[in-house]
Formats: sequence, structure tokens, C-alpha cells
Amino acid sequence: MADPSTYRPAPGSIPTSPGVYRFRDEHRRVVYVGKAKNLRARLTSYFQDVGNLHPRTATMVTSAAGVEWTVVNTEVEALQLEYSWIKEYDPRFNVKYRDDKSYPWLAVTLGEEFPRVMVGRGAKKRGTRYFGPYSHAWAIRETVDLLLRVFPMRSCSNGVFKRSSQIGRPCLLGYIGKCSAPCVGRVSAEEHREIVDDFCAFMAGHTTAFVKRLEKQMYAASAEQDYERAARLRDDIGALNRALEKQQVVLGDGTDADVVAFSEDPLEVAVQIFYVRGGRIRGQRGWVADKVDDADTGGLVERFLLQLYADEVGDAIPREVLVPALPDDAPALEQWLTGLRGARVSLRVPQRGDKKALQETVARNALQALGLHKTKRASDLTTRNRALEEIQQALALPSVPLRIECYDISNLQGTEVVASMVVFEDGLPRKGEYRRFVIRGVEGQNDVASMHEVITRRFRRLLDERVESGDFADSPEDTDGPMLIDPDTGRPRKFSYVPGLVVVDGGPPQVAAAQRALDELGIDDVPVCGLAKRLEEVWLPSQEDPVILPRTSEGLYLLQRVRDEAHRFAITHHRSRRSKSMVESLLDDVPGLGEVRRKALLKRFGSLKRLRAATVEEIAEVPGIGTRTAEAIVEALAARPGRTAVGVNTATGEIEE
Repeated sequence: MADPSTYRPAPGSIPTSPGVYRFRDEHRRVVYVGKAKNLRARLTSYFQDVGNLHPRTATMVTSAAGVEWTVVNTEVEALQLEYSWIKEYDPRFNVKYRDDKSYPWLAVTLGEEFPRVMVGRGAKKRGTRYFGPYSHAWAIRETVDLLLRVFPMRSCSNGVFKRSSQIGRPCLLGYIGKCSAPCVGRVSAEEHREIVDDFCAFMAGHTTAFVKRLEKQMYAASAEQDYERAARLRDDIGALNRALEKQQVVLGDGTDADVVAFSEDPLEVAVQIFYVRGGRIRGQRGWVADKVDDADTGGLVERFLLQLYADEVGDAIPREVLVPALPDDAPALEQWLTGLRGARVSLRVPQRGDKKALQETVARNALQALGLHKTKRASDLTTRNRALEEIQQALALPSVPLRIECYDISNLQGTEVVASMVVFEDGLPRKGEYRRFVIRGVEGQNDVASMHEVITRRFRRLLDERVESGDFADSPEDTDGPMLIDPDTGRPRKFSYVPGLVVVDGGPPQVAAAQRALDELGIDDVPVCGLAKRLEEVWLPSQEDPVILPRTSEGLYLLQRVRDEAHRFAITHHRSRRSKSMVESLLDDVPGLGEVRRKALLKRFGSLKRLRAATVEEIAEVPGIGTRTAEAIVEALAARPGRTAVGVNTATGEIEE
């Protein structure tokens, strides 16, 4: 560990202006980003006696090897630069709020010609308007089912929509009045867009005016003795009221607000947010994060709001944000939020009345979420730590392997050879870091040579990215250090991290091939091991005897999980490529069927099995393929009977015929 006094800036060299600072470790990686109204006062506080610092702050300053800063003109600029640096460098000591569960959204795809309403999870996409998130998917589906009676907009998938357009008949929802059936031209794109706009307005909280408008239309229809239309409008109003009954009125003044509350202990902080629109709770969400310093509640509020709203614009940000405490630079935060919304946003601490009571409810939710999180995590975290420590001790590693990469080769009698790379961090899969490889430099079935090629390609990319990011510069001043985000493309770098352990599927030959690849690249700080099948022996390079871990070992169990995940990922990729190649090879001799049409067939049917089951009429529906070509395809497939089913040996993970 570094002594903070060795890199403390010279007295008087730190300006007293507002700015953003970043600490770097000995490898020039950014480990912490912060901002301050007065850089000198803030940075000086880090270089006091380590014993007086918060434990996590002490760990940060002793892990760092240098500090640098950038002066800005205003506190709003400091906010923006701090967030951009956190997003770019992903510093390990900054607070990262993790969802304590995956929440469903109600999404409307406004970017399409005929927008669709759907319930989904995960990251937001451009051109789509989102409502929520909500606690339960089934609850929002019930609400949507009620609202489709009043707002009969499209809710089907693109495949169903296209098929209905081709056959000229709507799906069931079109027949029962829960879709206006734009697929068959019952309404134009403009008329359907009006229905969508009404739906979005209702979900955004503009409910009273819409219900009154329907009531006015109902009375008018009754006065004109159009009783059927009046009855239909009456039922629509009833459906809207039933949907509204599912959302409790919490603020009588119809306020649009996000209500935030925290619950914390010395190590972690849980945050809950209720989304209130039109005085009703429209959604709820929760996060949990590790505390990295001794920031007060106001500091936690600032960091949370920065991460919550940084990628939002317009109405996604409410007019009012209710928080448990105001940060020191609340005016700058309000100004920043106002700029994102395009209208005034106020940051307030409720003092009395309904808003105070609602925030107390949110705070109780945060307290319960933190307790549940700690209960669930306690045993899991202890077990993972024990597994990593067992692996470190058994393999004599210099440090605990916090990042483990595992590689597996998959092929079928030497054809379509592919490889997988899976990543586990802190004992958990990091699926966003998984990678697939197609083996190109090896002929036939040669797992050893294939493993050598994969390891060479992966770590050559690591060296290339080090060079691109300046990690091999002559002096620290020449570089900004390795970054997780490519500054030119804005995309994450694929191979930026050095693993603490490389695991290969196999015994001594595969381990030797992986070690030889690293030696040829001049990499000597990445340990390698192999996990052999059946006996579950762990092999190390240049050792005659394997390492035998007890069957009850948590370390062995973790290595098995990593290896099995690599199997699964490789086999999935192999099946996908094999299916595509089989379709293309069987259709090579069909006259008039080129590469573009073969790809269109593959996209439509997905697999050879589904293509074989398709009729001439179904194949002819594919764009660019007529009846004669469809008949030729059916004849070609009938002349070449299907292969024996391919399976997987569960004991070894091998693909078998």
C-alpha cells in the first residue's frame, strides 16, 4: 500500500477554485472521482492522519498513487464533469447504486410508425417512452388490459403485426375491441398516433380531464338517443376508474414529484424512490450501494440524483424532488436539473403534511430493503469470499482472484469450431463481459491449438488496448491511463481488465497451450489453471501432479460453476452457427436462391427444423421468394433427410451426435 504523503501535492499548488479531482493507482487507473467547491480544502482533508479517516476512505488513499484535478468555472460544470468521469472510468471506490431487483417498465415505442405498448425490463432505448418502474409485472399488465378497452392501440409483437398485415386478418385483440387493428388498415397511422397520445397522456397523470371529456361525450350521446355509444362510453369510464383505483392518491394537490429516502449503516446505503404523478404513486424503485466514505445524507442525495437523472430529459424529471436532506450545493443541483427538464425543478425537504408522511413511508421501505439485502447477502458473500480464498491458497496465487476468466472450445467433428470466454467477478457471473470466438487458424479437431489461438487473441487485444490508452507511455504524465470507455467510439473497451486467474477447460495439454500463448506475448503476471473433466482435477503449468481440492470445497464448486457456464455459452454459440451453416449448405443447389434470400429464410424461420416444417405457402410469404422457389426449397429439403439429433454429454459437456 502507498503512503499518501508520498504523492501529496506541494503546499500552495492546489487552487481554491471549484473543480473535479481524481485519484489514480500505481497502474494509472482512476480509483476515485470527486468534486469540490474548494479543491484545496477538500483535497487537503484526504492527507491527514490515515487513522482519522473513514475506513473506506483510508483504503482509497492508500490504494492510490497520485491525485490530479481540473478547475471549472461553476458548480454546475463540476457536476457534469464529475458524472462524465465516473461514467468513463468506472472508479472502484465511487458509490454505485445497484438495483436490488429488476423492475418492469411500461414502454410505448413512439419511434415506430405504429407505436406499440408493452411491459419490459432492462435498459431504456431511444425512441421509446417509459412509465414506471412498477413493483409487479402482473399488476401493470392488468392495468394495460383495462386501458386497451379505452385506448385500443397496438400491443402485439412485430412478427404478429407483419403476419396479420400479410394475411389481411387482425389478431384476437382486433376482434374483441382491444386493438384498433392498424395492421389491416382499420385506422390510419395518424388516427392510431392520436390513440397513442391519449394513452400516454393518461399514463402521465392527466386523468381527470380525460375522464371528464368522456363523461361529456357520454351525456351528449345519450341526449342524441345514441344509447349504444353512450353505453360504450359508460363502460370505458368504468374501466378507467378501475385502473385509477389501483393507484392510491397520496398527494391531494395533484403534485408531480419523485420522493427519495435513504437507510444506511456504516458499510451500505439503501435508497428507495416513489414516482408520484398527478398525486398518485405511479411506480417505485430501490437500489443498494456500498458506502465508500463518510459522506452525510446530503452528499448521498447529490450522488444519487446525479446518477438517477443524468441520462433523462424532459418530463422524465418531475417538477419537484423531495429528499431527506439538501446537499451543500443544492442551488447548483437545481440549476442542473432545470436544464435537463427545460423547466423549473425544485429540490425540497418536506416538513409537514401529506408529503412528509409519504417520505416517512418511503424511508420505511428503504429500511426494510436494507435489512432484506443484508440478510440475503450475508451467507452468499461469506461463501464467495471463502471460495476465492480457497482458490488463492490451493493455487498459491499472489492475491485473491477477484476476476476469473474461463475458456472452452466447442466443435462437432472438427467443424464450426468456436470458443467461449466467460467472466466471474467477486464469484458472480459478469455476463456483459462474455465473449465468443470463431476459430479460424486451426484445421480440423484440435482443441489444444484452438485454445492457443483464443488465448493469444484475447491477450493480444489486452496489449493493444494498453498501447491505445497510453499504458505503455514513457512517463505517467504522458497518459491518462487505461480507460473502460473508448474515447473515440464511446463504447466500452472489451478487454481492458487483467484477470486474476485464467481457467481453461481441460488438462495439461490445454493448460500448456494457454501458458505458451501468454509467454509468447510476454505476459507473466496472469496465472493459469485447467479443470479436467470427470475427476475434477486442477492442473497448473509445468507441474506433473494435479491439485486435488476436496469435494466439499467451495473453491472447487466455484471453479465448476465457471467451467459449466463456459460450456453452456460455447455450446449455445456453436448450435447457432451450425444451424445457419446447415441451412445454407442444404439450399446451395436451389436455383435462384442466393445468399441474401438464404439469410431472409434463416431470419424468418430461425432454424432448419422450423424451415422443414413450413409449407410452400409459408415459405412463399418470405420477401423475395415466390411460389416456384418455395416449391424448390421444399423439394431440396425433402431430398436431404434430417440428421440424427445432436445432444450434449452432461458428464463431459461434449457435443455428441
